[in-house]
Amino acid sequence: MTEIDSDKQQTETHSRPVLAKSPMRTLRRWFLVTLIFAMGGVAVAQRGYWRNRDRSLPMDRNGVPTWEVDPKFPKDCFTFVRIEYDSYGGRGRRGGGCWTDYPDSDLNFSLRLQQLTSLKVNPDPVVIRLTDDELYDYPFIYIIEPGGLSFSDEEVKALRRYCLNGGFLMVDDFWGDSQYENMRYELKRVFPDRDPFELPLSHEIFHIVYDLKEKPQVPAINSARRGRDGSIGSWEWSFDGSDTSTPHYRAITDDEDRIMVLICHNTDLGDGWEREGEDQWYFDEFSVKKAYPMGINIVTYAMTH
Repeated sequence: MTEIDSDKQQTETHSRPVLAKSPMRTLRRWFLVTLIFAMGGVAVAQRGYWRNRDRSLPMDRNGVPTWEVDPKFPKDCFTFVRIEYDSYGGRGRRGGGCWTDYPDSDLNFSLRLQQLTSLKVNPDPVVIRLTDDELYDYPFIYIIEPGGLSFSDEEVKALRRYCLNGGFLMVDDFWGDSQYENMRYELKRVFPDRDPFELPLSHEIFHIVYDLKEKPQVPAINSARRGRDGSIGSWEWSFDGSDTSTPHYRAITDDEDRIMVLICHNTDLGDGWEREGEDQWYFDEFSVKKAYPMGINIVTYAMTH
């Protein structure tokens, strides 16, 4: 097992590469994963809670190293894209909103993709809205904490078109029945003729790079618990009192059975990315074993299908 060098020398900051418009599958053809089988050592970014709704990244990247994009492939570069959305309370209430875990989770996950796969990764994740023209430049988008999310009619149309034209949406970090019902309701507006279904553990998304033996559940760092008997509490409590002890990975697929939308419910993969530098036990138990392996599997699936 190899160890990540968390003190990797930081290269000089460079301007953000521009991803030219091209078909989504152009990016996918460059994706051949070469895996480093484990991640150890201390982590990179410390938590810097981000309340400023500014899409720009902090100048110091919160301590996350940057790197140069291969000039031979300037247009074939994976960019982590967070979707900015509006919350109106919704059916799930108490949704934390689109800026949860930003920017540390996005920066850390981009770094780990760069380190642990052969994917060419943009060091600068971006934030866009579903109605932005550049949406179709990116084959992968991420929505977090949708418990209070409410799509506009224009966003409904844009997301439907995006997914049916080959895009992939990952939804993460929401807990309990009420918050799921809110997300299900909004996605039903996007796909009136399609319903989410539970993915079996045998589905390739759980094995495509890392061979996962269970569906991973990652709690926020403040909710992770260790019992004296060695047991681990890996779920967060929901405000509506519903059972959150079981993680769910549900999908909406196209007519060719390709996953268009992956719904990660009763789990918080983003916190496993964001908070990796704060506690060694949390890093070892949740970032290394669950959050990064599942995240890498998801991106691998999205970029190869």
